[in-house]
Amino acid sequence: MPRARLRSPSIRGHIPPRLRGPAAPRRRIPGGRGTTYRLGAALRRLGFDVDEITWRAPADLDLDRAASWVVEQVAPALAEPAHLLVGKSLGSFAAPFAADRGVPAIWLTPLLHRAEVTGALARATAPFLLVGGTADPSWDGVAARRLSPHVLEVDGADHSLLLPGPLARSAEVLGMVCTAVEEFLGGAGSGG
Repeated sequence: MPRARLRSPSIRGHIPPRLRGPAAPRRRIPGGRGTTYRLGAALRRLGFDVDEITWRAPADLDLDRAASWVVEQVAPALAEPAHLLVGKSLGSFAAPFAADRGVPAIWLTPLLHRAEVTGALARATAPFLLVGGTADPSWDGVAARRLSPHVLEVDGADHSLLLPGPLARSAEVLGMVCTAVEEFLGGAGSGG
């Protein structure tokens, strides 16, 4: 089994009881299809309503322009209140939305090497879960643990949360991510 460290007290008390059930909208912000797609399916299985934002990033999009481009993609979808944001990689440029609105979030492989992301995370008042791998150049475990008590760091995982070797090891990582999300949400949406 892959080794990981999870530091994540539950945020159950942060999500109001009336928002824990299936009627509470969640927003999933894309970055990569793999993990966020499976996580969206897992949230649906927990009874959450997931409103997916989809995009195709321009081939010539560089990280210096990415933050404003992500804002253009996300702003219309977040005109309605959200009670949880989930984003991966490029989607972490939406961290200012979560911080400005006090919305809990789950950030998969966030771009912790970008000041726009870490600055927003540092000023966030709502809890957020950070998930990353030690083989991801965008991940900074020290910064992650400084920014949030809710951290899942997977030893050897890359930016796609994949591990070298047999694919079954990477499938185990998906299970670890889903478990971390369930623990972060404190059973919200599962009746617990």
